[in-house]
Amino acid sequence: MTFSILAQDLSSGAIGGAAATGALCVGGWVLRGDSRAGISASQGAAPSTIWGEDALERMRQGRSASEALTDLVGADRGREWRQLALLDRAGGTACHTGTRNTDWKGVLDGPGFVVSGNMLAGPQVLGALRDAYVNASGSFAQRLLAALSAAEAAGGDIRGLQSAALLVVSDDTPPLSLRVDWSETPVDALHDLFRRSQSGDYAAWLPTVPTRNDPERGHD
Repeated sequence: MTFSILAQDLSSGAIGGAAATGALCVGGWVLRGDSRAGISASQGAAPSTIWGEDALERMRQGRSASEALTDLVGADRGREWRQLALLDRAGGTACHTGTRNTDWKGVLDGPGFVVSGNMLAGPQVLGALRDAYVNASGSFAQRLLAALSAAEAAGGDIRGLQSAALLVVSDDTPPLSLRVDWSETPVDALHDLFRRSQSGDYAAWLPTVPTRNDPERGHD
């Protein structure tokens, strides 16, 4: 149903994720992030937003991605219908893929990133997702978006795509949370939304927004 990438930008320490699916509202269902903890992608045939949120809470308390995953998966009788990928603030990753999710399903990871998906055209989708992120140029957000585009070009969700989302969190910058909840071309629409967010009045306003490292930012 969904493919996603979670990653940590080694140059800035920012944590981000991007996802796309053949159903509505992937951003609201799948991605959760907190710069104090890490980021989660909860997806699958019966995705649990509770898994994603509880994983962040555990990682905020000092649990690693692997430990948080074990805590959540073992206690859930519906785990075989779900897929959960995690990345903690230290760059550690973990992923569970339930057996009842539709093929092709799987996960790939590397230093500071994890890609996962289910109901995909084949393993080449995750390979393209990974390779595009690793090899792309540009900002962290642009690399995540490039990964989504490559995965779509490699076959993506076997149903086609309806929604896409991007989330980047950092202690030093305001959160970047962009969602295309429905479109005939959601990945292209997400690229366009990102470009719009980087210019004009919106971009000019962002330096006034408080951040974790500067909670009084914008105060005279």
